[in-house]
Amino acid sequence: MSTIDMSLPPPPLARRRLLLQRMAWVCAVMVLAITSLSAFLRLSKYGLDCDPWPQCYAQAQQDSAAGPAVNQPSGAEAAARLAHRVIASAALLLVLVMLMTALASRPVLWPEGRLTLGLLALALFLAVLGRWTAQSQLPAVTLGNLLGGFAMFALSVRLAGVAAAPMDHGVERAPLARWAWAAGLLLLVQVALGGQVSAAHAGLSCPAWGSCDLSAASWEALNPWALPPAMALPTRPEGAWVHLLHSAGAVLLTVVLWLTAWRAWRLGQRGTAAWLIGLPAALGFLGLALVAWELPLALVLTHNTGSALLLALLWGLTVPRKA
Repeated sequence: MSTIDMSLPPPPLARRRLLLQRMAWVCAVMVLAITSLSAFLRLSKYGLDCDPWPQCYAQAQQDSAAGPAVNQPSGAEAAARLAHRVIASAALLLVLVMLMTALASRPVLWPEGRLTLGLLALALFLAVLGRWTAQSQLPAVTLGNLLGGFAMFALSVRLAGVAAAPMDHGVERAPLARWAWAAGLLLLVQVALGGQVSAAHAGLSCPAWGSCDLSAASWEALNPWALPPAMALPTRPEGAWVHLLHSAGAVLLTVVLWLTAWRAWRLGQRGTAAWLIGLPAALGFLGLALVAWELPLALVLTHNTGSALLLALLWGLTVPRKA
């Protein structure tokens, strides 16, 4: 006589979790596309990759402040704005479907449901913030969009991990959780500083590592509620402090990530260790290249995407694994 293994979840529940996992990965891809398109629109509005550089950067700021009648978007910007709206709307609908999948049937999947509620809250926050994004020059609006998008992307990845390793089915504590949480919080601070560098027009305030002129630097460049002056160039000397803090934060974050990689290597997680070494190294190289090559748009967008992938990797390491 055969026995039934009661440790396995019933097939309908397993199918719901598998569906949630797949939808969470789709949501993560969509949010990554949204954040990339948002960064492209924001940086194009600032004037990156315009000609002649950097005088055109200040002119783009002046045109943007004058309103849409003067600042006519290019074909690429118009297409990116349309794609941004379509994908953002589809992502919101997908989050609602995931919420119904997690909470509308019994048994209620509370771990997945709480994460999906977090996704819904972030999606609604970004939708409301989007009303002021197009014409706003306020750094706080830029930071809200940037951090909200990054958090939504990382939360989608975490939801996929939780659905794959349900808490009621024999899991063990994630061995790198403490290291990953510490590095993830540092990365969020670093992302915020990077957003402030962009919003305060301080991208080239330090022309090389250790060459910041702090005599003209102002702490006001760190204030997300202070509008940058009109016709501000990316070589703005007042932004040296925020640029220097972002560079110093990159060094500190890299040290923490490499220590985490060392811990992962000792635990036998060689692939994780490789990513924790390679991604920070690549981001550091991109950061140096951005200054050396005067902020090419493609490299800025690559740097932005790489930071999002690193945050998702760290949040994924906090998910308990199957025992």
